[in-house]
Amino acid sequence: MSAGSIQATREGRAGLLVLDRPKALNALDLGMIRGLAKALAAWESDPAIAFAVIEGAGGRAFCAGGDVRAVRAMHIAGDHAGAEEFFVEEYALNLQIARFPKPFVALIDGICMGGGLGVSVHGSHRIVTEHAMLAMPETMIGLFPDIGGSHFLSRAPGRLGLYAALTGARMDAGDALALGLATHFVPRARLAALRAAILAADGRAALDAAIAAHAEAPPPSALAGRRAVIDRLLAADEVPAIIAALEADAGAVAQETLATLRAVSPTSVHVTVELLRRGRTLDLPACLAMELKLVSNVTAAHDFLEGVRAQVVDKDRQPRWQPAWLKDVRPEAVRALFGD
Repeated sequence: MSAGSIQATREGRAGLLVLDRPKALNALDLGMIRGLAKALAAWESDPAIAFAVIEGAGGRAFCAGGDVRAVRAMHIAGDHAGAEEFFVEEYALNLQIARFPKPFVALIDGICMGGGLGVSVHGSHRIVTEHAMLAMPETMIGLFPDIGGSHFLSRAPGRLGLYAALTGARMDAGDALALGLATHFVPRARLAALRAAILAADGRAALDAAIAAHAEAPPPSALAGRRAVIDRLLAADEVPAIIAALEADAGAVAQETLATLRAVSPTSVHVTVELLRRGRTLDLPACLAMELKLVSNVTAAHDFLEGVRAQVVDKDRQPRWQPAWLKDVRPEAVRALFGD
């Protein structure tokens, strides 16, 4: 089956999904989301399918995220319902993957950002290579870490998830394992052999054995090595207290983090801190419902339209945020975005 830029085929007892939009780094559009959902729905009750496997085409990326350029264009054209539809179906797919009753294996080699995590991290097996680069860079475009980020980032060790959410830090294989975003490390040189072994597996036991036979100890995580400092600096659940802690520390981690938070969307910083605070006590469906209400408001607002313009459309990297400073973001404005 071909559905837009999705290839869905059967290989032995595996349902194989290929994100096939390499020129766009396999970024998800609505047609791809629908193709993935349709294939998984068919495979859930198909006894011939024992597990699903997802990978990206082209060699550079697993999936660079959702098509935010298209979402921005819809809002500018006044098609707010169309923009919301994208996120409704994307988040439904994220939950569908989390609830998929069979093993769901993601082969992450190359770039995996935003929506790419949404179609991988909720699955049972997430395999990364040394060329994997994972990130949730939404604060750079006036958004927030969605696709269930309020759930899985709030459950990362200590404050590492909050750090990744606020800064958009680029994470390697070691970091991905340390934060729980990945489950196994397999070097790229062994990936083809692993893929063949997976597709030859006749069930869960053989699948697990194939992965175990090819997996290796992951490289050390630089983020995990800085956890004590990050936990201390980001201990608070309020932005003013976090900024005060960063300003009071002359260390490199504090100063680099402070510089980043002063460059990304101030509103996104406030929203993200509150999002992960709320997400800690919610299950995944409730987190996705919260994010859906939030995303409808945030993507129609100035900072998202401006952030995507600066980073994706014009690429001048000079966003003009409103408000421009962290101290000028009003708590009541943040609560309003959440629908409070």
